[in-house]
Amino acid sequence: MDIQAIKQRFEIIGNSPGLNRAIEVAYRVAPTDLSVLITGESGVGKEVFPQIIHAYSLRKHGPYIAVNCGAIPEGTIDSELFGHQKGSFTGAHENRSGYFEEADNGTIFLDEVSELPLSTQVRLLRVLESGEFIKVGSSKVIKTNVRIVAATNVDIVKLLGQGKFREDLYYRLNTVPVFIPPLRDRKEDISILFRKFSMAFAERYRMPEIVLDEEARQMLIQYDWPGNIRQLKNISEQISIIEKTREIDAGIFRKYLPDYLNEKFPALINSQRDIPFSSEREILYKILFDMKNDVNDLKKLVRTIIEKSPNDLSVEDNSLIDKLYNNSKPLHDPAGSNLPDLVRKDPPHFEDTEEIIEESLSLQEKEVELIRKALDKYSGKRKMAADELGISERTLYRKIKQYDID
Repeated sequence: MDIQAIKQRFEIIGNSPGLNRAIEVAYRVAPTDLSVLITGESGVGKEVFPQIIHAYSLRKHGPYIAVNCGAIPEGTIDSELFGHQKGSFTGAHENRSGYFEEADNGTIFLDEVSELPLSTQVRLLRVLESGEFIKVGSSKVIKTNVRIVAATNVDIVKLLGQGKFREDLYYRLNTVPVFIPPLRDRKEDISILFRKFSMAFAERYRMPEIVLDEEARQMLIQYDWPGNIRQLKNISEQISIIEKTREIDAGIFRKYLPDYLNEKFPALINSQRDIPFSSEREILYKILFDMKNDVNDLKKLVRTIIEKSPNDLSVEDNSLIDKLYNNSKPLHDPAGSNLPDLVRKDPPHFEDTEEIIEESLSLQEKEVELIRKALDKYSGKRKMAADELGISERTLYRKIKQYDID
């Protein structure tokens, strides 16, 4: 087998291992009559591989029919695939042969096979198992000798779990799987493809070929290309037609990749607006409780400083004092010149007469308090208060009514 000869015949560009493996599998399964399921993302070029299978099969002189299952309405797809009898439904003015009858002794390619309705899947399974089908509105069984190659850009295994695709049909179609890798896994092929497309469009539109500088070329390779080869081809055509300059730098190239920067930074899974009010409220309470603990620690520190003489302060005490007063110089100075007045002078005797009142931990009371503060801050303007609280105005109105807040 000469992979390069196959690439040249079907105009396949690239040398990545994944691509070469897919071509090899398609070539080796071609002489058999096994069903083949081709999988891969949209735009990777799945439609070429059924042609390879047909061209190197024993059916190469028979008909080859490609059907896009997703483009046919559900109400007419059985008629399109299997044909119908005259008078079987409104508009059926004459007998009609379907694709399976027309493709006898040949190959039929079912693209987007995952879009088939369940009732049509039953009919297709019968063709795979016995080579028989019945036209719509008829009772006569028709035999056909057809090689079926199917393709999909979705994960059919997920559809099996959802009951949208028959498991028995999946295993009959997937006798030999062929996976086409996405363009982001074929980094070594991207520059070659872009150059090929640029040359083709330059010849078609009779203009000089566009050339990327080094920075733009790196962007070309690093980009993930969610639309795969189809997107790459479209962008190369746009640049060829729109841009006057033939040397494309990174600034120009970036304009044709609107989501380029978004791909380079991690996406935000949840913004603040996505956080439920109850969760946000819990976060606020946690912050408040942490602040309360910090204040208590600060009180203990001040009490320690007052009760000790400057020379009795430990290294830890000095460090805390330094942070407290934002002083970059060391505080533990025997002369006391660098110490704050609070520490340098003989501390007066303080009697702690403060009555410590246990703070309420009621979530409802805290919620009411936060709502009142937000309303007071914005002079009763509910929309602005709701924005401050991170909730909708409708939710704020409901809670004002619930708690009877003035």
